[in-house]
Amino acid sequence: MAFAVDNSVVCGWFIGNQATDYTEAVASRLLDERAHAPVLWQLEFSNVLRSACKRGALDAQGAHEVIEQIAALPIMVDRDTPGPAAILTLALRYDLTIYDAAYLELALRLQLPIATQDTALMGAARAAGVGLFKAVGQ
Repeated sequence: MAFAVDNSVVCGWFIGNQATDYTEAVASRLLDERAHAPVLWQLEFSNVLRSACKRGALDAQGAHEVIEQIAALPIMVDRDTPGPAAILTLALRYDLTIYDAAYLELALRLQLPIATQDTALMGAARAAGVGLFKAVGQ
């Protein structure tokens, strides 16, 4: 089953202090399944890498290596995100940030569950009817 994945999960694959049993279980599902993310995700993840470099947790070369590893994963970046009015409507309806609303919009449009560790996005996914991605053993 395909699923939408948000940055809170992907960060757990590469940023040690954000790794959880759930992020590891989702990563193992990528061996057989495909994830989808809005185009925003690329910028959001790059910003996390930048922050890790600024904190000294990662150097620039390491950050570029992570980007290469990410590019090899079966994550389909969706470039069909609707305009700001549609995203704002979802953000207001479900009390989400604009960024989280972009993930919810993708899940709704593709009718996919969301893999997330973000509490607000979890609640919105349930309320919107797309639900949460259940990883093995979760």
